[in-house]
Amino acid sequence: MSGKSSNISRMAMKAMGLFGGVQVAGILCSIIRTKLVALWIGPVGIGLFGLFNNALELISTGTNLGIRSSSVRDISQALSGRDTSMAARIITVVRKWSLWLGLAGALLTLVLAPFLSQVTFGDQFHIWGFVALSIAVLLQALTNGEYAVLQGTARLKRLASVTLWGTIVGLAVSIPLFYLLRERSILPSIIAYALALALFAWLFRSREYPPVQVSRRETFDLGKGFVRLGIYMTLGNFASILASYAFNAWLNVNAGTEAVGYYQAGYTLINKYTGLILTALGMEYYPRLAKVAESRLRLRAFVSQEINVAIAVMAPVVALFILLRELVVWILYTPEFNVILTFVSWGMIGTILRTLSWCLAFTVLAKGDGKTYLWTEVASAVINLALNIVFYRWWGLTGLGVAFLVSYLLYTLIIAVVYFKVYRLSLSRACLYNLLWTLAVASCVMLAMETGWHVMAAVITVVSVVIAGRQIVALWRR
Repeated sequence: MSGKSSNISRMAMKAMGLFGGVQVAGILCSIIRTKLVALWIGPVGIGLFGLFNNALELISTGTNLGIRSSSVRDISQALSGRDTSMAARIITVVRKWSLWLGLAGALLTLVLAPFLSQVTFGDQFHIWGFVALSIAVLLQALTNGEYAVLQGTARLKRLASVTLWGTIVGLAVSIPLFYLLRERSILPSIIAYALALALFAWLFRSREYPPVQVSRRETFDLGKGFVRLGIYMTLGNFASILASYAFNAWLNVNAGTEAVGYYQAGYTLINKYTGLILTALGMEYYPRLAKVAESRLRLRAFVSQEINVAIAVMAPVVALFILLRELVVWILYTPEFNVILTFVSWGMIGTILRTLSWCLAFTVLAKGDGKTYLWTEVASAVINLALNIVFYRWWGLTGLGVAFLVSYLLYTLIIAVVYFKVYRLSLSRACLYNLLWTLAVASCVMLAMETGWHVMAAVITVVSVVIAGRQIVALWRR
């Protein structure tokens, strides 16, 4: 078993390195973009960027019906059976469905533009902004279809190239827009980014399987399978995005766009940048877990090992983030954003619980338990929305960090009930030890930073980095 555990650890770390590279480049471009928006436009620009991107994500998730993830399975299965004719037909069907759903999403955005303007900004002055956003909705749907084809045909280098070059070109086009148009540049930059990704998706698209003639009836019949598969995931993701959009809109109406800007800045630091590690690990973790979903013994071993690896990697990241929080905010934003420092610190502690729940939640998808996945995601979204509103009323921006921590504590408890009681699985003792140790270290670093004991915080962080480094080496060599 130790040999298998070592192999699992190595696969997880290699996956993190392989898929993390492109994401790091994307994060760097995002950092530059956010820094320039903060510098040239200010918190209002960050707020507008967050509001329109939330709307784009909400509409795209609701209208794409999970094709980006679900159709990969159909394409891969056709190729594994060496049925190139069926693979070509499915690829054609995926592209047709992507076009149909993209057009439907764009049309829905046009129809809902007055409503979205009123709900988001409390006025009717941003209708044309949402009309323009419909272009990005269509482009994103087409890009997602090509992403699915590239991943399903195992053209991962091309997929990485699309993401990398699309992101770089999108940023390059946006920079002069930010400087010249200021607040008016937000929507053009979002559309430019979507257009760049769509352009490179077309340039690097898989041409080994040319389009074939497929009737509308056959397009519908072949597409029903992967659309049905993606609906549960779509509904779960939609609930989360809807809750995020609803809170941003509520915060904008009740506290102003500047408050939304501060929240978006803090949330990005807490959730998206640290989520890079989890996303990279998940590329290899999920399919490996799905293969052993029927074996309780192997499932337990894989989940326990993934938690140990993920926590070992996340522990020094969280401690360093809290220790260097002021420097990070200065690099990514401006000193004006120092008001989010305590908010970010609380949220980083919550990231540890997010890592644990993330590892456990993949068992639900691995078992194909769509209904359980849906209700747990909906419960999480509702809890997060309610806590954000309540805690912001009590403690302002700091309350949002506490809300992040408490919401993931409750979500972890929900997932734990499913994992331990419903699936009757267990974890190794090392998982509990590593979790408690990491929570204790992060809490001590935050307490030291908040009370001005910066040297003590640095000492604790260095010790945690050394211990985590030795643990990672041990997992690799075991």
